[in-house]
Amino acid sequence: MDTRLLEYFVAVAEESSFTRAAARLYVVQSTVSAGIQTLEQRMGTRLIERSGRRVALTAAGEHLPEPAREIVDATSRLQSAATGRIEGLLRVGIFVNLPTLRMPELFAAFRAQHPLVRLRLVSSPSGSTGLADELRRGRIDLAFMGLPSTELPDLETVELVRSPFVALLPDAHELSALAEIPLERLATEAWIDAPHGFGHRVLLERALARAGLVREVATEVSAVGDIPSFVAAGFGVALVPEVLVVPTAGTIAVPVTPVIEWPLSVSTRPHAGPAAMALREVMVQRFAVD
Repeated sequence: MDTRLLEYFVAVAEESSFTRAAARLYVVQSTVSAGIQTLEQRMGTRLIERSGRRVALTAAGEHLPEPAREIVDATSRLQSAATGRIEGLLRVGIFVNLPTLRMPELFAAFRAQHPLVRLRLVSSPSGSTGLADELRRGRIDLAFMGLPSTELPDLETVELVRSPFVALLPDAHELSALAEIPLERLATEAWIDAPHGFGHRVLLERALARAGLVREVATEVSAVGDIPSFVAAGFGVALVPEVLVVPTAGTIAVPVTPVIEWPLSVSTRPHAGPAAMALREVMVQRFAVD
């Protein structure tokens, strides 16, 4: 079995589109269509139903994406073991606009070790929750993650760093002079936060619920790195993991009690390919040094 045909099938199954599958694999659409037809002939059954622009798996095709993906990943590992080289496309789920994580330096260190790997960096409008779903669907290979590993039992998750939440306040705020701020003192403020699904918001809302506190999120900002600017502009207060805080004029960061910790991790699917495993190792080493 030509594993390239299985790559075409997995891409079409995951993207529900021949056009998007072709773009993802850097080939023309006719190549993917011909590859699927060849695969169906060799399997002796139809795997994909085509109805206009609609693409759906047949009953037979529904059973194949996971084993096909495992074969493709295993073949990649064999090739790397035989040649000593890691190559191909690596799709990485990232958090956007967070200079404190120094992602360009991280990926530069990886590229220096594995120059034949092509990187595609993608984000999700629903943060870690969305990235976890993209991983499960096979649309990305590895992702930064801000959810506890206990919530990701079907993924392999390695913690990189654990960071306490801090309150971000305008520097003239009446609470800014405190050495630490009780969580309940912030509950009546207008809040700025990321959209639902972001890992730190999931953890924060659980902590508030445990404390019996209700808050009003007056402003949602999809780029966590922009939250301090909105605090400085007077939109409200925020609680953000300290490791993500971008120092911003007009704001002050103050510890909160009780302490709430946020885990920054990296997740892959089980039996991930060699490129994903190599990047995970670089990430672990990089954060250990930092």
